[in-house]
Amino acid sequence: MPDPISLNLKSADQHTYDAIVIGSGISGGWAAKELCDHGLKTLVLERGKNVVHKKDYPTSLKHPWEFEHRLELTRKIVEENPVASKCYAFDESAQHFFVKDKEHPYVQEKPFDWIRGYQVGGKSLMWGRETQRWSDFEFGGPDRDGFATDWPIRYKDLAPWYSHVEIFAGISGNRDGIENLPDGEFLPPWAFNCVEESMRDRFNTHYKERRMIVGRCAHLTEPKEIHLKQGRGKCQARNICHRGCPFGGYFSSNSSTLPWAMATSNLTIRPDAVVHSIIYDEAKGRATGVRVIDAQTKETTEYFARIIFVNAACLNSNLILLNSTSRRFPNGLGNDYGILGTYLAFQNYRGMITADIDGPSDKYYFGRRPLEMLIPSFRNLRKQEMDFQRGYITFWAAGRNRADAEGLGAGYKDAVTEAGNWTAYMSMQGEVIPTAANHVRLHPDLKDPWGIPQLVTSVGYTENDEKMLKDFLQQSAEMLEVSGAKNIRPTDLKWSPGLDIHEMGGCRMGRDPKTSMLNGSNQLHACRNVFVTDGACMTSTGNQNPSLTYMALTARAASIAVDQLKKGEL
Repeated sequence: MPDPISLNLKSADQHTYDAIVIGSGISGGWAAKELCDHGLKTLVLERGKNVVHKKDYPTSLKHPWEFEHRLELTRKIVEENPVASKCYAFDESAQHFFVKDKEHPYVQEKPFDWIRGYQVGGKSLMWGRETQRWSDFEFGGPDRDGFATDWPIRYKDLAPWYSHVEIFAGISGNRDGIENLPDGEFLPPWAFNCVEESMRDRFNTHYKERRMIVGRCAHLTEPKEIHLKQGRGKCQARNICHRGCPFGGYFSSNSSTLPWAMATSNLTIRPDAVVHSIIYDEAKGRATGVRVIDAQTKETTEYFARIIFVNAACLNSNLILLNSTSRRFPNGLGNDYGILGTYLAFQNYRGMITADIDGPSDKYYFGRRPLEMLIPSFRNLRKQEMDFQRGYITFWAAGRNRADAEGLGAGYKDAVTEAGNWTAYMSMQGEVIPTAANHVRLHPDLKDPWGIPQLVTSVGYTENDEKMLKDFLQQSAEMLEVSGAKNIRPTDLKWSPGLDIHEMGGCRMGRDPKTSMLNGSNQLHACRNVFVTDGACMTSTGNQNPSLTYMALTARAASIAVDQLKKGEL
């Protein structure tokens, strides 16, 4: 079993490695694992503090009554964190894993809620864990529908890498045989509860082209040998994952990829390392290293390597590349045609519908299931049938909360110990079309506490997003009614972009260097020893959750990088 993460400082005075990975979140952790498995001495740079699996999850085993404010946020915390406090996981038990707004400023030209987690493991500690493969409906979408630019890869290029990361990470799900939601290497699925089974049966009988299915998520429902070797155990169905899981029941960099990489003796992790820029050597025609500012002392250090993986999360990766200027690249590393920072997109989460539904008063369900159920996208699949482009995935579930009660005393206490009535809901996750107008850039004057230009976000909804939202609200009301629900209540949540935490693009993949930053191997067209494999690399957003695709792209790119190194091409 790999040892827990610890800091390897033996080569700290050397500053030269085979590979440097910027960021330690989901994609950065995978880059570290794959590169170290191939024997490369790898440095991971993380701008936040060190977090060690199990040791640094201070609230993971606490009961609600052990928190001073019973998991609620104080008015002062909300006032000091107007952006972060909007996130569902930013509560008294997990706020220490989130960036505080005042400490890391940025400029919102349009409202954009930038949710960040700066520590070893990044947002992999508190992500939503829903994991679906993309299909050629997504990879071929831009070319087929005439938006963005064509992806340089298709599903067949990524399919074996999906399998590779699924087996290691542990993905639960059911093999459903749906063309636009490919099956994977699954652990046993989570179960429908009794009311969801009834909803599913009504729904699947009524609709011929739509399906209610079990969700897919990065949780160990039945650990295999590979997971036990990682030191991970079965998911306990606690659904307080955003605190950090001491059981390793869900996939995170801290419980899985980083300890595995550390066990190879090829990994060095450098926390408190704020990346300023990537160093480009004009004589050599390649990137040679990374310039870092110590988060505490503000001292500058340079680290050097043959290959560099940029995995700082979408917007920070764009920021780093934009700030990596030289005589060769005055507008940012690899940015010969002004593409860097443009065609930002996200996923549309604004639609939510709640309803009441009849269910047995004498039945409940086991534990706190850590996922939602799915209705795969059914809009614009084989032809353009709507007045908007692309489609949306629908999350749904049914459950029971505590019974409603009034008054005080023993009667109230007795009442609230009983389960209440059954309710159901549906929520949307829609594909947002990338546009040149949606972009980020560096502020010409404002700096952050480390002297780095602040990022300006200029990202908003389009008419396409509004039309998709309207269709979702109409269709989901109908789908809930068909499924047996009543008192249906549709809502436009009016969230700002960013709160989905699925921002993508800015350094997109493509075939043409004039319209894209990266080639089909995730390398900068103009600087091939720099790879970008986090959300910044995405050409379009799809309607599925993107994290599994980041993992697969990263593992594939690491294999390509190692192969090119061996051949002397980098």
